[in-house]
Amino acid sequence: MCGRITLATPAEDIADYFQLTDWLPLAPRYNIAPTQTVAVIRQNPLQNQRELAMLRWGLIPKWAEDLSIGSRLINARSETVSQKPAFREAFKQRRCLVIADGFYEWKRSAGKQAYWIHVKDSKLFAMAGLWERKDVANAEPIESFTVLTTEANELLAPLHDRMPVILAPEDYNVWLDPHTKPEALNALLKSYPAAAMEMTPVSSRVNDPKNEGAECLEPAVENPEIPAGAPASKPKRRKGEDPNQGMLF
Repeated sequence: MCGRITLATPAEDIADYFQLTDWLPLAPRYNIAPTQTVAVIRQNPLQNQRELAMLRWGLIPKWAEDLSIGSRLINARSETVSQKPAFREAFKQRRCLVIADGFYEWKRSAGKQAYWIHVKDSKLFAMAGLWERKDVANAEPIESFTVLTTEANELLAPLHDRMPVILAPEDYNVWLDPHTKPEALNALLKSYPAAAMEMTPVSSRVNDPKNEGAECLEPAVENPEIPAGAPASKPKRRKGEDPNQGMLF
C-alpha cells in the first residue's frame, strides 16, 4: 500500500531527472497525503512529450456521482487493475508517473511507528499511476490519480503485505506510451528489488498529515525491532470496505 509520500527534491532536479522541458515551482513537502494535490508526469498527446501536472490523490472515475469515492481509491491493486470498472479505462489510456523521493509505511504491531522508505542510489523515483478527468457541473473538472500496488518485497513485508509499484527509469517511456500493449504493461507491475531500497524509523510527527516540515524525517529509535523476514499482519478492514481499494491510514 502507499498512503503517504515525500517530495522535497528541487523542481530543477526533477525536470532534469525526468527530462522535462517545462516545470512548475514546487515547495519541498515531507508528508503528502491523499486528497492533496501531487506532482505527476504524464504524456501530452498533442506535443508528444512529457508534462508535469498537479493532480488530486485519489482517483475519481468519470461515472462517479459521489466525489468522495476518491478517498477510497488512493491505491489500485495491479493484479486486478485491468478488470476493475474504476481503473480499467485509465489503465488502457491514462497512465502517469507519480513522483517521489520517499514514502512512509507504518509498523502495525507496535503503535504507529512510521518508517521512511526510499531507493538507495537515487534521490528520485517514480511510482506507476493512473489518472482520470472528471467533469463537474458548474465547476472546473477534477483531475485525479491513483498509485498501483503489488506484493511487498522482503524489506517491506514486515510492515505491510503491499507496496507501491516502483518503475525502473528505463521503463518510464513504456509506461507512459499510450500504444504499449497490455502484456508489456503487466510485465512492469512487480515488486522493486529489496536490496535497492532502504527504510528508517522516523518521528511520530508524520502520523499527522498537518505536519509537512522536514522534522517528519527526524530519526526515531525503533523499539522493539522488527524481526527479519517477519510477515506483515493483515490490516483490519471496515465493514463494507472493498479489499481491492486503497484506504487512507
